[in-house]
Formats: sequence, C-alpha cells, structure tokens
Amino acid sequence: MDAPGRNVRAKSGLNKSILDQGWFEFRRQLGYKLAWNGGRLIAVPPRNTSRTCPCCGHVSADNRQTQARFACVECGFEENADVVGAINVLRAGHARFACEVSGATMPPAAGTHRSDSGAAPCYP
Repeated sequence: MDAPGRNVRAKSGLNKSILDQGWFEFRRQLGYKLAWNGGRLIAVPPRNTSRTCPCCGHVSADNRQTQARFACVECGFEENADVVGAINVLRAGHARFACEVSGATMPPAAGTHRSDSGAAPCYP
C-alpha cells in the first residue's frame, strides 16, 4: 500500500470543516453581497462540466482518465481538468446570461450535445 501524502491529519480536518459548511447559505450570501455591490450571481449546473470537451463538445467519463488531466477521446484536446471545468462553467454562465437578456429560453442542459457544425472554437 502506498504511504499517504503529507499533512493527512491536517487535511482531514480541513475537509471535514469544508463538508460541514452550509453551501446553500454560502451561495445565498454570495448572491446577496454581489447584488448589494451591483453584481450578479449566475448559477450553472455543474453536471459534466469536467467531462465535456470545450473544443468539440464531446461528453464522456473517459475524457477524465485522471483527477487532474483532461484528454478528449474524440478530438484529442488535452488540458488541466480544472481549466476545462472553468471554461465550461464560464460558457454556461455566458449562455444563461445571454438568454436572460434576450428573453430566449435555455435549451435543456442535461444530456445534450452540440452539433459538429456549431462547436465553439477551441481554447489552446
């Protein structure tokens, strides 16, 4: 068996304190503070944000072979998984905001795929 990493006991305490927090309350407070200062919180569903390729839109669990690395099995795009998730969350937020401003309705988020012709440009 592999030896655990450094500061395991300290990290377990941190993990426990993070899990004990009320995430709804955090989100509510964040939205309140943003509104107070003229900002806006746009919540997006996190589902598949780290499994979706930002280049071709392919969604697969196989795109995440490790926790830290993303490699699309369709187009071969590779990037840090956190960066891929951030790109996808940003795009989803922009899409939600654009639909709210224009009055359009959002297409269903879960289980949908972009067509090949409508794929967004790839971020290097």
